[in-house]
Amino acid sequence: MLGEWKFKPTIGPTLFAVPTFIILILLGSWQVQRMSWKQDIIASFEQQMAKQPVMPPLDIKESTDWRYTRVRATGRFLHDKEILLTGRTFEGTAGFHIVTPFLFNGNRIVLINRGWIPEKLRERKSRPQTIPTGLVSMEGILREDNRKGYFVPENEPDNEVWLYVNTRQIAEYRDIGPVPGYYIDELRAPGPYKLPIGAAGKIEVRNEHLKYAVTWFLLAITLLAVYIVYHTRKCEDD
Repeated sequence: MLGEWKFKPTIGPTLFAVPTFIILILLGSWQVQRMSWKQDIIASFEQQMAKQPVMPPLDIKESTDWRYTRVRATGRFLHDKEILLTGRTFEGTAGFHIVTPFLFNGNRIVLINRGWIPEKLRERKSRPQTIPTGLVSMEGILREDNRKGYFVPENEPDNEVWLYVNTRQIAEYRDIGPVPGYYIDELRAPGPYKLPIGAAGKIEVRNEHLKYAVTWFLLAITLLAVYIVYHTRKCEDD
């Protein structure tokens, strides 16, 4: 005669399954939080880009409302004080970003990331088309200073190796005086690309966290199902 199904967990598989299940759920929840964070960034960027550009501020507030603010100013670039950010690519081609001090509104200076150039144009004399003279109008978006990845090495100013923007450090080594605690990504002009290739007027942020979250949650469900099936046995009655 058929008996009842009984669930009899054992110690070994349980010690493995329980913490693993908890870790998988936590990883899935973390990806959901990351997805929400990315969505907030994209929404903030689109909201700021819809506004009219303003004069670059004297400094930034402690809040995050200033991020991606559109700005516009007329002045001149101090090309002899530029630095090149290494390790930048455009459509798979290696190169640099040109960061140049910009003098405007009398005696104010702000750092402008003017955009990408290929490695072969590292020397300034090889790219006269990237050296505008006289007064120029610039439009861009405010970016946060001194942000670098965990595994990104420190800048080496003495060797002209710049891996990220540190406005205070650049200002000191280029002897340009005080600059605000932000820099500006210059927006590229519409039409065919012109060097340097500036920032796009839209945010390009990968947001695949939903896919990752679903993967972790499915793994957790699979583990739970295997655990239950493994420990469920049918008891036979005589």
